[in-house]
Amino acid sequence: MHAISFIQDLAVIMLVAGVVTILFHRLKQPVVLGYIVAGFIIGPHTPPFGLIHDEDTIKTLAELGVIFLMFCLGLEFSLRKLFKVGATAFIAAFLEIVLMIWIGFEIGRWFGWNTMDSLFLGAILAISSTTIIVKALNDLKMKNERFAQLIFGVLIVEDILGIGIIALLSGIAVSGTVSSGEVFSTVGKLSLFMIVALVVGILLVPRLLAYVAKFESNEMLLITVLGLCFGFCLLVVKLEYSMVLGAFLIGAIMAESRQLLKIERLIEPVRDLFSAIFFVAIGLMIDPQVLVDYAWPIVVITLAVVLGKMLSCGMGAFIAGNDGRTSLRVGMGLSQIGEFSFIIAALGMTLQVTSDFLYPVAVAVSAITTLLTPYLIRAADPLSQKLGNVMPRRLGRVLSLYGEWLRNIQPQGESAMLAAMIRRILLQVGVNLALVIAIFFSGGYFAGRIGAWLNQWITDVSQQKAVIWGAALLLSLPFLIAAYRKLKALSMLLAEMGVKPEMAGRHTQRVRRVVAEVIPLLSLLVIFLLLSALSASILPTSELLLIIAVVAAGVVALLWRWFIRVHSRMQIALLETLENNRDHSH
Repeated sequence: MHAISFIQDLAVIMLVAGVVTILFHRLKQPVVLGYIVAGFIIGPHTPPFGLIHDEDTIKTLAELGVIFLMFCLGLEFSLRKLFKVGATAFIAAFLEIVLMIWIGFEIGRWFGWNTMDSLFLGAILAISSTTIIVKALNDLKMKNERFAQLIFGVLIVEDILGIGIIALLSGIAVSGTVSSGEVFSTVGKLSLFMIVALVVGILLVPRLLAYVAKFESNEMLLITVLGLCFGFCLLVVKLEYSMVLGAFLIGAIMAESRQLLKIERLIEPVRDLFSAIFFVAIGLMIDPQVLVDYAWPIVVITLAVVLGKMLSCGMGAFIAGNDGRTSLRVGMGLSQIGEFSFIIAALGMTLQVTSDFLYPVAVAVSAITTLLTPYLIRAADPLSQKLGNVMPRRLGRVLSLYGEWLRNIQPQGESAMLAAMIRRILLQVGVNLALVIAIFFSGGYFAGRIGAWLNQWITDVSQQKAVIWGAALLLSLPFLIAAYRKLKALSMLLAEMGVKPEMAGRHTQRVRRVVAEVIPLLSLLVIFLLLSALSASILPTSELLLIIAVVAAGVVALLWRWFIRVHSRMQIALLETLENNRDHSH
């Protein structure tokens, strides 16, 4: 009986969604809005009778919709795109998120809502909708314009920060408090997990997909992709992060595979089916009475979204050195909320920390701002001309001088190359250290289980800790040696730049050598102190630590070349994967 009622519900959802979306397509409105309206029409709050009987199963399917939405966002994300987007995207996204969370929180307090509702409202308003913006720019045939490229950059950074916001909100909702230490700890662990997952994933997943693709079976490739997606989501949930993060990360990893275009083509129909159910499920939750009761907050929040995002994103784009017209177009293009806001609102409901009215209010604001998006993008040019005419001449001169000054202080020629080289070395050191820290964290995390297994041979707890810590150190040696060599290269570069012959005279070379030796050794000392602090739970006694250090030194002396070879192979494999994808995407 359950199966029949579920199929009946699915039939109703798909039929009504199909009819409404055709209508919306004819009216040139976003299809996403059509799905929400379809859900509203068949929802339990809309008279004369409820057409949906098995809401729990629909909610489960909607969860799948969230996974596929985030997975496809990950597929569109690429590490190279992130490095290319430059300062504009980072400044605009950061300014927007900070300002919108603050505005949302203040609006909530002004309406007398509780702290959690206000905090979640801020987070709901912080992130613009990738799906809706891409669709609007496509329809307006503006996808290739400069401001559109800047918008895509901001959306990439927003998606990453949005994942962080979801992780933070989950922590705050469970503990009920916001402490700065907890925020830093959550962000640190999340960043570490993301770096390690991306590096290890990019080494393994594209190779597995390339192997499966050799069989030239779409079915095999689709099943492998879905298996990896759900398997990784499960792993992330076991590590106490949200499924949303898992779906986004595995998508980002697969974005570096040569099979990307094929995967996107295969996954598209599956995504369309489940994301349609997700948006219909949002419509099901809308209660018209709530919309009437909260009409005033909806109007205020809508105005806050449009004006707040115009101001914050426009300011961010301008501070990063774009002209006024482009900055205004970026701000107006990003003035709406969408799928991320629904995910955050649903999170509040799932954790039972927000009131029932917040979800319908978020949906209503999203629907209004979505409708406004194409008009706002079109209105940006005329508005920027009007503002240019109205603006006092002296202010206009100051603003143009600021843009000129920014362009002049950009490093040119040799100094730009040096800056790029230093950035690359620091990035490589950062990735190696992230992997080392992850190995020690894993040792601490699984210490109980490993200790229980070691009990057969070693009963002393301090000796067990020594074995676990020593094994973590041995596993980390290729990455520590690589970090040391990169730091040595960096210190030689800094010594060349910093120690000038006019300062040190005939001792120049000697001083440079000392600087080149001291910086890496000091850095290694700091790294070991950091590792000791992070792995305090498995840190052995000082006597055993000394023995481990002597053994590690012996292993390094014997196998130095082998460690370098192992690390070089891994680095080459990583770069090859990224290069292959670059050639393919061109």
